[in-house]
Amino acid sequence: MRKLIYTINLTVDGCLDHTAFMPDEALFDYYIRLVRDAGLIVYGRITYELMVPYWPDILKNPAGETKADVEYARAFVAAKKVVFSRTLKSVEDENSRISRLSLKEEILKLKEEDGKDILVGGVDIPSQLTAMGLIDEYLFVVMPIFAGKGRRFLDDVILKEKIRLRLLDSKTFESGSIALRYEKQE
Repeated sequence: MRKLIYTINLTVDGCLDHTAFMPDEALFDYYIRLVRDAGLIVYGRITYELMVPYWPDILKNPAGETKADVEYARAFVAAKKVVFSRTLKSVEDENSRISRLSLKEEILKLKEEDGKDILVGGVDIPSQLTAMGLIDEYLFVVMPIFAGKGRRFLDDVILKEKIRLRLLDSKTFESGSIALRYEKQE
């Protein structure tokens, strides 16, 4: 059974604003490996539209981009993606598909398939999946910044019970960012 892993960047004060920081080269390499090693990436419409066409456009026109941006774009474009949306009519990326099934039904089906683990990004979809108890691991990359504003994980979710986590791994980057990987305890 594949694991569902929530991966997100956040500031020290818990904000999930991706514009609040810029990853260093080692952290970018970490993200590239993470995406390359994933069997599938799951997004909601909003996060998908932040990522596409941004990353595919970098790959189409790499002039002036950093090597890390191009490598991440290459990994992202190659990754299979499922987008949950009621409003999108189509997806631009050839490795993406829209799911109209219920979130729980689709995720349970995807987890049962053979293959590498599934990454989920964004805020709304992962918050719902956490409330449903479907996320197996959490990978938080904490950036050494106070943003002072922005969305936070689980802002609009009331959990039925506490979710206990066990630290699996941590990695500190030169920039002061720390990747913390937890698994859900049963």
